[in-house]
Amino acid sequence: MAASPGVLFDLNVILDVLQARQPFVEDSGRSLAHAESGKIRGWVAAHSITTLHYLVSRDQSAQQAGMIITSLLQFLRVASVEQSTIEQALALGYRDFEDAVQMICALQAKADYLTTRNPKDFQPAPVAVLQPAELNALLAGQVE
Repeated sequence: MAASPGVLFDLNVILDVLQARQPFVEDSGRSLAHAESGKIRGWVAAHSITTLHYLVSRDQSAQQAGMIITSLLQFLRVASVEQSTIEQALALGYRDFEDAVQMICALQAKADYLTTRNPKDFQPAPVAVLQPAELNALLAGQVE
């Protein structure tokens, strides 16, 4: 049996679910549910965790942020951000440096896919980039 695919989730996919953003919440929620069920190996970049904590703390509370992150870490692994991550991200030449760091995190985690709602921001793509709906369709085509 082949190993389940690895997927690094861009923060916008996680925020779609947490903030019930329409019309994205359904596809993003389904893609995260694949990680929660173990159908895929889910990853989140370390810097996304810190940004998520900041956003939830600002809008709700630090306690709520901690609970959300604890829940996410039950089924998402953290892709580290180290000096080599930053150096490789700088070399990518992306317009948005944070996107470059996301991509290198996916690459270093050996993820098969990076899932985001903004695939155009991740070019060139050393790791395949899929929108949540595309990831869901791909996984639906796999034998259960």
